[in-house]
Amino acid sequence: METAIKELKEKAQAAKKGARQLGQLSAEVKNRALTSISAGLNSSKDEILAANEIDCREAEASGMDAAMLDRLKLTSDRLDDIARDVLSVAALPDPVGEVFDVRTLPNGLLIGRKRVPFGVIGAIYESRPNVTIDISVLCLKSGNGVILRGGKEALHSNSALASVVQKAVITAGVPGEAVQFIDNTDRVLVNHLLKMDSFVDLIIPRGGAELISFVRENAAMPVIGAGESVCHTYVDHNADINMAVEIAFNAKVQRPSVCNALDTILVHADIARSLLPVLATKWAGAGVEMHCDERALSILKADSSLKLAPATDDDWGREFLALVAAVRVVNSLDEALEHIEKYGSGADEAIVTEDYSTAMRFLNEVDAACVYVNASTRFTDGGQFGLGAEVAISTQKMHARGPIGLRELTTYKWIAFGSGQVRL
Repeated sequence: METAIKELKEKAQAAKKGARQLGQLSAEVKNRALTSISAGLNSSKDEILAANEIDCREAEASGMDAAMLDRLKLTSDRLDDIARDVLSVAALPDPVGEVFDVRTLPNGLLIGRKRVPFGVIGAIYESRPNVTIDISVLCLKSGNGVILRGGKEALHSNSALASVVQKAVITAGVPGEAVQFIDNTDRVLVNHLLKMDSFVDLIIPRGGAELISFVRENAAMPVIGAGESVCHTYVDHNADINMAVEIAFNAKVQRPSVCNALDTILVHADIARSLLPVLATKWAGAGVEMHCDERALSILKADSSLKLAPATDDDWGREFLALVAAVRVVNSLDEALEHIEKYGSGADEAIVTEDYSTAMRFLNEVDAACVYVNASTRFTDGGQFGLGAEVAISTQKMHARGPIGLRELTTYKWIAFGSGQVRL
């Protein structure tokens, strides 16, 4: 273990050195690296998929559930999407060097703020191998060095992807030290990484609540991350029923294993008897199991084709990550807001309504990173928000909230131009 710890420190030192050089590179050089990464993903597709197959086979044998297996799985189409996302990041404006809030003080001093990289970002993540690429390209474009530490369940996939990144950046003229991959999955190394605040400026955990809690409790440097993501959709009494059904279906079914999928639907009592049978039938066709409160159950129980279960206290505030949804009938917008305040996680919440004032109340009063009117929560994603990709989705209230893209991976320094001013 001493050898592994020594190697970790050497990688952290190298990342710090590489980050200093990377932070001074032009957007042209950084974009060349990203273009090279995208090309490498395409040319190395067979090797990446073969490595991922090993991870998936081992994970399935270990008893990993279907939702997590779906997160782990790479396909040719998913790799194509990842490669396209890399090019999307390359096409975005480079935030580094942006000068803003410039003003002249009464004493003639010209001051402003200039956007700069953090330095070195440590990324600790689980399951999703695409995170290796997302974090790498966003860190590179924003001028940050990165230390990648994925989970053991995706070791072969992450190793193959990190190799593509490291080869591509060197080819493009970017310091190879700027991207470091930790291939030792011993958790002891995470403890040591979290104490290396001399080399690592920011930690971003991406995974389950246990991982994020552990990182927050043990990190010596700032942490950006989120815990469980419990998503609600409230259907108001004057909602368009067809729109509400399509939104709820998409939010639950399009990809149920991800953090921005619908977990609980709240339906106004005045529309429940019209909406719920239509939605339940459509959901049932996709295999959705509905955990219903008493009023929802009384409306739906006559249809034996539906997958119904009485809701328990544990169903409210639960992130299902599967084809399961909690269903509750409420009497008012106020009751829906109270439910979301009590059980929400501060992630993604939506309302379906035709009333402007109701929509604005929902937008103003719901405390969440992303709040939607008449749209699916599935849009909470760096790529969908025009950020190219994201390193994580934050529910914190610091400088970054929601999808964390290029701009959120920078900080700033004050700059001042004088003509001989001295303080009296």
